[in-house]
Amino acid sequence: MVVAIGGSTNAVLHLLSIAHEAGVDLSIDDFDRISRQTPHIADMRPGGRYVMLDLYRVGGAPRAMKPLLDAGLLKGDALTVTGRTLRENLQAFHFDDDQDVVVSLETPLEPTGTLAILKGNLAPEGAVVKTSGVNNLQLTGPARVFDSEEETFAAVSRREIVAGDVVVIRYEGPKGGPGMREMLAVTAALVGQGLGDSVALLTDGRFSGATHGLMAGHVAPEAAVGGPIALIQNGDVITFDAVNRRLEVAVSPEEMSRRRAEWVVPSPRYTSGALAKYARLVSTAAQGAVCD
Repeated sequence: MVVAIGGSTNAVLHLLSIAHEAGVDLSIDDFDRISRQTPHIADMRPGGRYVMLDLYRVGGAPRAMKPLLDAGLLKGDALTVTGRTLRENLQAFHFDDDQDVVVSLETPLEPTGTLAILKGNLAPEGAVVKTSGVNNLQLTGPARVFDSEEETFAAVSRREIVAGDVVVIRYEGPKGGPGMREMLAVTAALVGQGLGDSVALLTDGRFSGATHGLMAGHVAPEAAVGGPIALIQNGDVITFDAVNRRLEVAVSPEEMSRRRAEWVVPSPRYTSGALAKYARLVSTAAQGAVCD
């Protein structure tokens, strides 16, 4: 459902966490597999024309679920909280086709879903990209590296970011943040400056569902544990390729090893209280940022 309606990258994090708590076998790679075989059929903002109220008015979630079930993309025998199966629940719904919020699977908005999992020497465990409404899915350019959202926003406000740059925001992951904040202010500012289609952004933090442009979140391992994102320097050439699922930096393994030997673990932003405890216990975003 998330990839069929153009849902948020946050779904990856939350569903991985829920699955972990429930003992369900689910991995970050499953999202890419499912996205590749599921058409995008709901024309929802920010990439599309409609808001969730519009979807509700034409039938809500069942309106999008029923064609997915009919196409064999949902498991109809799954038991639901009603005590009936998903198929039994959806049989009760009959919809008017005179609407264009949800299109048919035969004429989808996009042939595949709207989430992509990128991997490479910059994100060995994965990074999450939302592709709906993004005009440019590939960009190679020099890194502009920042160690916090605030530092990045200040640079954007000073108009120091130019077309072709790949903005890197690090130390905002589950441990580094701590808590993995949304980088919404930065992405909104870039779009406001007309750079939404000409600048890429990657972070070990998160994005809002309202984010525009070529953005990769949840880069893992995160900077706070010494992931490759911590070793990037200004000017390094980064290839951001959502088509081929690649997120790589053109730095040799030998140079990365040299930088790693010089890297110093940063001091925690909190040394006591709930956030300090969370930072000590939390896992990688690729596993849902869970605490055991």
